Amino acid sequence: MQSLPKGLAEDVARNLVMVARLIDEDPEGAYGYSKVALRLASRVAAVREAAGFAAYANQKYSEALAEFRAARRMTGTVELWPVMADCERGLGRPEKALDMAGAPEVNKLDKAGQVEMRLVAAGARRDMDQLDAAIVTLQSPELASNAVQPWTARLRYAYADALLAAGREGEAREWFAKAVEADKDGSTDASDRLAELDGVEFVDALNEDEDEDEAEIEADEDVQGAPEEDGDKD
Repeated sequence: MQSLPKGLAEDVARNLVMVARLIDEDPEGAYGYSKVALRLASRVAAVREAAGFAAYANQKYSEALAEFRAARRMTGTVELWPVMADCERGLGRPEKALDMAGAPEVNKLDKAGQVEMRLVAAGARRDMDQLDAAIVTLQSPELASNAVQPWTARLRYAYADALLAAGREGEAREWFAKAVEADKDGSTDASDRLAELDGVEFVDALNEDEDEDEAEIEADEDVQGAPEEDGDKD
C-alpha cells in the first residue's frame, strides 16, 4: 500500500486489520470491512486477497475466486492456488479442483501449500464419492511423519474422517487419536469425534442445571395450585 496517499493507506490498513480480527468469529462483519477496503483501494493486491478470504469465509465462493484471481494477477505468486481450488469445490466443480491439484503451480508451493492442496484434492474426491481415492490421496510422507507441523492435526483429522466414511472404524479411531495429539490449539473437533467412537456421551452441565430449576418451579406451582384440604367436620 506504499503507492497510496498516507491518509488513505491508514484507512485501508484499519479496515484490513478488522478483517483479520473478525474473520473467524464474525465473518459477516469481516466481509463488511473488506468491502470498505475494496472501495478505497481495489488495485492493491493485499486488499483483493483479504476480500477473497472474507468472501470465502461467508461461502461466497464465486466472489472469493474472482478476488483471489485478481490478487494472483497482481502478485504473480501461487500461494493462493489451494484456496482457489477449494472455491471450485464450493462451486460444485470438484473435477476442476482436481485439475488444479495436478497443475505445475503445485510444484511451486511451499510444504504447507502442498499439504493444503492435498487436503483440497482429497475433499474433491469425496465430493465425487471416491472414498478410496480420497484415502490414498491423503497418504503421504507428511501424514506418516511423527513430527508435528502446523498442518499435522488437520491432515490426520481428514484422513481419520475419510477412513470413517469408508467404514474403517478401527483405523479411523487410531487416526482421530493421533489428530488429538497434534491438535494443541483446538483447531479441529478430533477429541469429540474420538469420544463419539468410544461411546462417550457429553452432558451439558448448564442445561442440566436449567432442567433441575424448571423441575423445581413446576413442583412449586403444583403445590401452590393444589386445593386446600377441608378441616374436620363436626
